[in-house]
Amino acid sequence: MIKPTLVEKKKEKLILITNDDGYQAKGLKTLIDVVKPMGDLMVIAPSESRSGMSHAITVKHPIRVKKIKEEQGLTMLCCNGTPVDCVKLALNKLLDRVPDLVLAGINHGSNSSASILYSGTMAAALEGCLNGIPSIGFSLLDYSPDADFSGTLKYIGDIVRKTLTSGIPEGTCLNVNFPQENKQGFKGVKICRQTRGRWIEKFDKRKDPQQKTYYWLTGEFTNLEPDAEDTDEWALKNHYVSIVPAQTDLTSYKAIDHIKKWDLSQDIR
Repeated sequence: MIKPTLVEKKKEKLILITNDDGYQAKGLKTLIDVVKPMGDLMVIAPSESRSGMSHAITVKHPIRVKKIKEEQGLTMLCCNGTPVDCVKLALNKLLDRVPDLVLAGINHGSNSSASILYSGTMAAALEGCLNGIPSIGFSLLDYSPDADFSGTLKYIGDIVRKTLTSGIPEGTCLNVNFPQENKQGFKGVKICRQTRGRWIEKFDKRKDPQQKTYYWLTGEFTNLEPDAEDTDEWALKNHYVSIVPAQTDLTSYKAIDHIKKWDLSQDIR
């Protein structure tokens, strides 16, 4: 068991942090700096980018953990697994108590709308949620490795502090997305719903130097309700911070009564 190094007087809160861009990502370092005054931190992140891994876990090869840094109130590790592996390892083997909060990010790139289904960042937050721990995923609509996170600092601090004091309803985590920084700053915060939309995939067919065929995934996002002002995509487009409460229960309750009307009593031949 790898225990966080604690200050002489143990702080009240223990915060678990991970990401999907890898332990060297600027967004992760920013998140650590923001929340370090709020509690003892255990940081475990992938050894390299694991973007787009969704809720993948490692089952076919060993997971290896390496200590990167240890100081008062902060232990930082990396592993060769996925973001969800990081959370599972921490909760099951690396921590001596359940954390008060699980944070993921700050992701380089938005995780609004359907992107939540593919996101390693949000999968880590959902894994915390599955374990009954208040969890938040943070993302910025800027894919640059050197993205400007300065505008996010105050909002992240406020959201984390409020979560620690007020909690989040059971079975729910928060998907927080920031628009790309500009000189005017953000207009404020919108509590909203996930936009109906989908990625239209395209695969470039190419040849490698040995003339063997390979495919490179590209594509673009299609917003199916661009004028809906209660959605995360609208909020980001209009330069608001979007907060979407997300849940682990994928049941479509409105479909239950409809499907109950099916005649499934006869054998299907």
